[in-house]
Order: sequence, then structure tokens, then C-alpha cells
Amino acid sequence: MSTAIKVYRHALSGHCHRIELMLSLLGLPATFIDVDLAAGEHKTPAFKALNAFEQVPVLDDNGVILADSNAILVYLERRYGVNGRWLPEDPLGQAQVQRWLSVAAGPLAYSAMKARLVTVFNVPFDPEPLVADAHQLFEIIDAHLTNQPFLAGEQATLAEVALYSYIAHAPEGNVSLEPYANIRTWLTRIEALDGFVPMGVTRVGLVR
Repeated sequence: MSTAIKVYRHALSGHCHRIELMLSLLGLPATFIDVDLAAGEHKTPAFKALNAFEQVPVLDDNGVILADSNAILVYLERRYGVNGRWLPEDPLGQAQVQRWLSVAAGPLAYSAMKARLVTVFNVPFDPEPLVADAHQLFEIIDAHLTNQPFLAGEQATLAEVALYSYIAHAPEGNVSLEPYANIRTWLTRIEALDGFVPMGVTRVGLVR
């Protein structure tokens, strides 16, 4: 087991929390290096040498440098996971998880995540359509969870790790979770997993 994993991150980033959560679920120790986004540290030559896209998180696993949170999740599971616990070995199981990784990178990122950027980071997006899109997405997810405990089936997978942070913290972006009983139960299931670690709450939006 590696003891030299480093993660360049911002503590309020849900993308970065995905990696912290995955490492904890796998029982992997890591050093977290905070990147000062407000000061433009992610735009410096030193950081751009790690990720030319100027984004956190970045993983340094004993010299293996990898960016993009979903790519890092897949790497960590394949490098350190056991028996496909978080990413099934069979083609259908892998495809079902990948579907939700795409949701995390697409509909979730362009709705609830961006709505949270408005309140947490003062990014000048128009929040109204973002909140509306988030509710539309959450209606779909809530219905999907009606007859199964987790997104890809009977056990938690990378799908949960990829979607948890921005859904759990959607109220910070003024997206209420009250209408979605199945989502709220799903969040509770994830929070009960052995090794779960929370992301710090920002007192903005509906949690002010």
C-alpha cells in the first residue's frame, strides 16, 4: 500500500472531495496540498506542469501524475481496489457505472455544481436556470433510486463517489433536497459506508 500519495486540491471543491472520499474508502493514506485558486496558484508554471488545464484535483502517486477527478477515481480503484468492489469487472456493470460518471461530468456539473459556484465562490452565473436544471436532474435520479439502493445496483460503486459531493451540498447552491426522499436516503447510505469522510459545509444558500 502506498504511503506517498499526494493530492493537490481545494478544500471546498466537490471534485477534490471525490478523491479524498475514494482514498478513505480504500484505506489509503495521502498528503493533501491546498492550491490557492483565489491567488491564481493553479495558473503558475509549476502547477501547469502537473495539469495543463489548470484544474484541481491532481494526483501524484509516487510519480504517477494524473488529473481529472473521474479519471483519478478509476485509477485508484484499478490500482488499489479489490475484486472490482467499486468498479465491476463485467462489461454491463462497468457500463452502468460509466453512465453515472458521465452524469457527474455533464448534467450534475452544469447544474447543481455551477449553482453552488455562485454562492460559494461568487461566480457570476445566472442561478435560476442552474437551479431548475438541478431539480430536473434530481427528479430523474430520485425516480431511478425507487427500486434500488445505489445508482448502479445493490452496492455502492464509483458512481456514488462521483455524485455524492455535489448532490449532498446542493443546498449550498439553493437547490433543496426536500422533495427527493430517495436521494436523501441514498445520501444516508453513502454516509454509513466504512471509511466515509464528509466535505466541510459552507454556510451559504439554503444552509445559511
